[in-house]
Amino acid sequence: MKRIIFLTVLCCLVLGMSAQTAKEEIFADVHRSAANYYAYPEPDAAQTALPAGYKPFYLSHYARHGSRYLINPNDYEKPLELMREADKHGVLTELGKKTLCILDSVSRMARNRYGELTPLGARQHRGIAERMYRNFPEVFKGEARIDARSTVVIRCILSMTAECLELQSLNPKLQFKNDASYHDMYYLNYDDPAVKELRKADEAVAAREAVLKEHVHPERLMKALFNNADYVNWKIDAGKLMRMLFDLASNMQSLDTDLELYSLFTKDECYDLWQISNKGWYINYAASPLTKSRIPYMEANLLENFLNTADTCVVKPENSATLRFGHESCLLPFACLLELDDCGYQTTDLNTLDTVWRNYKIFPMASNIQFVFFRKKGSDDILVKVLLNEHEVKLPVESDLPPYYHWKGVEAYYRAKLAAYKK
Repeated sequence: MKRIIFLTVLCCLVLGMSAQTAKEEIFADVHRSAANYYAYPEPDAAQTALPAGYKPFYLSHYARHGSRYLINPNDYEKPLELMREADKHGVLTELGKKTLCILDSVSRMARNRYGELTPLGARQHRGIAERMYRNFPEVFKGEARIDARSTVVIRCILSMTAECLELQSLNPKLQFKNDASYHDMYYLNYDDPAVKELRKADEAVAAREAVLKEHVHPERLMKALFNNADYVNWKIDAGKLMRMLFDLASNMQSLDTDLELYSLFTKDECYDLWQISNKGWYINYAASPLTKSRIPYMEANLLENFLNTADTCVVKPENSATLRFGHESCLLPFACLLELDDCGYQTTDLNTLDTVWRNYKIFPMASNIQFVFFRKKGSDDILVKVLLNEHEVKLPVESDLPPYYHWKGVEAYYRAKLAAYKK
């Protein structure tokens, strides 16, 4: 008994020591500080062995588009304009001049491609499709029907195209139905006016303002870029410029280029600026009490579509897949609504938020949620497991076979959750 207790304590200590804080994770790889600009990390997690006799037959997913350029032309042109003007006045340091050259190059790369999918974004979705096919080959065997739908945004349509082309290259017999229509926008990318009102609540606005004040410290960076403090005070919104440069630095990992801007920032600054993003996305899109924990329900239509489509597909004898393509502003609240692992975490203490809730784990470029269904010959019991970015996650339902759950229990839980919200 003493040996068992000792080993248990030792295991707890080892696990505790191996668990990294968000700061340690970002220090280990500053690209994580990019939050929603984080390029999709190829998963390294193995799939848990299936219960005896069960085989996959249906897969249902929602995926964010892959890596893209920044959406607003001003994201590139405004910092470039500020640095060019400073150069005309002779107030740039050598680092400032080097930064100006990089800004000019990146701006040229992005011109007239704002918001578009990058080649890396297409490769991300081809990789996801290849791993889905490899992990669940029974789903994609023979003449399986693949119903793929996208929002009407080009980067999402091209992400859908990349996945479907990869699947068809692996099995030319697959039967595809592709669509991108406003008809499906009510669940693929629902614009809920009630959510916008929740974000305007005095507490939420005050919290976001406090976060900016706490985490934006541009003084060191301004001294590194400019040789004239009076010019900076007179002409530059230092905090805004710092954040614009950080957005560019964050997004450059989505481009096929050796140029980079992360070296402008210390690791502490990367962590600080990520805190703004983590707290901001939590307030605006997660189950934050500052917005009455109601924002994830903006994806009620998407969840209902998952449930209704599954009800249709699980009773069919043939294998099939339903693929949906949209945006991180939908995938993040959807993960929170589903309560995947700690996604549905609720707290009013933003200072300790990142001990549990870290946005880069949820919605990098090409992030995806997969529901995979399994059945056993001679049994009417359907099992399901859910993957977040191809990692198995825990559901808010009891199971005797985790990470596999009995579909009846999972569906009942989510149906009841939706019903309670609609009352």
